[in-house]
Amino acid sequence: MIEPNSMRKPLSIAFIVRDPLPPLRADVLTLFGAEMPRYGVNTELVGQSGSEADAPWPAGGMHTVGSLKSRFAAILSPLWDLRGLLQARRRRRPDCIQVRDKIASGLLGRMAAAVLRVPFIYWMSFPIVEGFEVRRDEIGSRGKGLIWFAHALRAAASRFVIYRLVLPGARHIFVQSEAMADWLASKGFERSRMTAVPMGVDASLFDRGKVAPVEDARLDGRRVILYLGRIAQARRSDFLLDVAEVLKQDVPDVLLVIAGDAASNDEMDWMRAEIARRGIGQHVLLTGWLPQHVALGYAVRAEVGLSPIPRGTLFDVSSPTKLVEYLALGIPSVANDIPDQQLVIEESRAGLCAPMEAGPFAAAVRRLLDDPGLAAEFAQRGPAYVNSHRTYAILGRIVAETYTKILPPSS
Repeated sequence: MIEPNSMRKPLSIAFIVRDPLPPLRADVLTLFGAEMPRYGVNTELVGQSGSEADAPWPAGGMHTVGSLKSRFAAILSPLWDLRGLLQARRRRRPDCIQVRDKIASGLLGRMAAAVLRVPFIYWMSFPIVEGFEVRRDEIGSRGKGLIWFAHALRAAASRFVIYRLVLPGARHIFVQSEAMADWLASKGFERSRMTAVPMGVDASLFDRGKVAPVEDARLDGRRVILYLGRIAQARRSDFLLDVAEVLKQDVPDVLLVIAGDAASNDEMDWMRAEIARRGIGQHVLLTGWLPQHVALGYAVRAEVGLSPIPRGTLFDVSSPTKLVEYLALGIPSVANDIPDQQLVIEESRAGLCAPMEAGPFAAAVRRLLDDPGLAAEFAQRGPAYVNSHRTYAILGRIVAETYTKILPPSS
């Protein structure tokens, strides 16, 4: 088992990411900014600039190389990613080139790796081609005009590039879950070339003893249940309202706190309209965006955490963060049966698994509300499981060990 600072020589990774820079996602910021440097793995992040680019990070092991910030970023980003690679190359020849969730840049990354004679690695956190196909089909359901044709062309070209040109040339593929690894294996890719890195938490941030409960009178005297995360029609966020409607019949003081924002104002307006249409405003608190410490302050006042994720190709291979966050905070949880969530529930024995149907899901929530002894057992098991399986310190060791196996000392 590899230990921090035990690598024979430091490694340098040129890492093209889809996310804006500076990164906000913990599986980029924490994993590569804090954990990888502990093992001598330094990262040059290449992507589209946000508020700050070309900036060192406090951990000292991750450096960002900003690319393009304009309305044409999606179209021109492969060329600017290539420019970013060249900038990173001038600092130091990388030991590998790694690309996350990008298709054209994945092809460029593979070619650049061949030119530099270094390994090419792909990191898949989302089945992006299948996402394009879902979008194509949504548009096609309203008519097959020029817009549909453009999306159909993008989906077809992306499928060819990622599955015929990019992934076959990757020395290794990091995936989001064991389910995603199995799914890619069913497409003919070797399972031995994959490592699953599910979502985790920063243990220092999700320590219940360090979280101050929020002072909000609207929660006083209520049976608070919580959804912590993004609101989206594609995620069927209105299912949460279905559950609240069922629960309020037998638990009149139930309050569903939805602590999160949506990607657009239209999505938030849709959610507010749904709450109003159902007449359940007294049973739902929609907070909108909150700073993380405030969101966690709401979370620790909840009796039950909810993590419903729609079934289907896009989400069955995902690794949702919210369930792991609930468990880390000692919140008994109810999740539906996508593979990664079912695995966490079975291994941790800190929650209940129910199908994403209003009746069974609400019944599972009600069971925890009615059985304080069971809820207390779950609350005790959750943090212990996360601390031994799903912190970024643990996941970082898995990633670092993988690099030692796939990047030879002479690379």
